[in-house]
Amino acid sequence: MIKVAACQYHIDLFVTWDEYAEHLTTLCEDAAGQGAELLLLPEYAGLVLTGQLPEAERGDLHGSIAGIQPLLSRWLELCESLARRLSIYLQPGSVAVLDDDGIYRNRAWLFGPDGCLGTQDKLIMTRFELEQWHIAAGNGLKVFDTALGKLGILICYDNEFPLLAHTLAEAGVDLILAPSCTDTVAGFHRVRIGAQARALENQIAVLHSPTVGLAPWSPSLDEGYGRASLYVPSDYGMPASGIVAESEELCPTRSHWLICELDLDEVRRVREQGQVFTRRDWPRQFDDGRLVLR
Repeated sequence: MIKVAACQYHIDLFVTWDEYAEHLTTLCEDAAGQGAELLLLPEYAGLVLTGQLPEAERGDLHGSIAGIQPLLSRWLELCESLARRLSIYLQPGSVAVLDDDGIYRNRAWLFGPDGCLGTQDKLIMTRFELEQWHIAAGNGLKVFDTALGKLGILICYDNEFPLLAHTLAEAGVDLILAPSCTDTVAGFHRVRIGAQARALENQIAVLHSPTVGLAPWSPSLDEGYGRASLYVPSDYGMPASGIVAESEELCPTRSHWLICELDLDEVRRVREQGQVFTRRDWPRQFDDGRLVLR
C-alpha cells in the first residue's frame, strides 16, 4: 500500500522567487506531512515562475516562456531538494524548456529521495501548443523504476492516445502520472475519459493532477478546470466506477491535495484474477479478420 497525492493546483501570482519557493515548499510539506509518498503537480505548473517577470513580459505568450529559462535551474534545484529532504517522490508538473536545438518542448521531471530519476516530454501536442505557442513534441517513453513501483508519465493530451499507455504497461508500469492543463470543462473531460480508459484497458492505475482557477495575468494559464483523481480498472475489489477518489469542485479558488491510498498489488491481482482480462486480450484486436470491414 502506498499513499499518493495529486494536486488540484490553483494558479497564483508570485512576483518574487522567495514567495514562490515558500509556496512550493509549504505545498509539498503539507502533503508529505499527511503521509503522502508520491506528489503530483499539473502540466505547466512550472509556468507559475512567469509571475516573477516584468508585467509586460509575463503577459506575452512567447516572451514569458523565454523569460523563465534562466530560472529553471533554480526551480529544479528546489524540487530536488524538497524530494530529498521530505523523502518523497515529486513530479512537479511540467514546463516549456528551450533545448539546444532552439526548439521548446513540454518537459516533466521525476525526483526521488536520492535525486532526479529522469524526464518525460509530451509526445502529442495540442493545436494551441503547435500553432500558437510553437512548442514541439518530444520523443520516446521513460519507465521510472522506484521503490513504490514502476511509474510512467503521460502529459495531458498524451492520455488520449491508447498506444502510449499500452507501451508503458507492457514495459511493466503499474501507475501512470497524468499532469494536465485544460482551459475548458470539455478539455478536462477529454483527459479524464482518456486517463480512465487507459486504466481500464491496461488494468493499471492513473493519477491525474489538473491546473484550476482564473489567472488573468497569464496568457497561457489564464483559465483552468479539472478534478484531481485516481483511476483504477472497474473490476473485482476495485470501485465499480473505477474512480478511487476525485476532487469535489471543478474550479476552486485555492489549491487542494487529493490524498489517497493505492494498493498496486491489488491492481496487479486484477490482471490475474479479474472479471475480464483487457490487458491480456489486447492482441486479439489484431487477429486475422478482426479489423476487416465487412
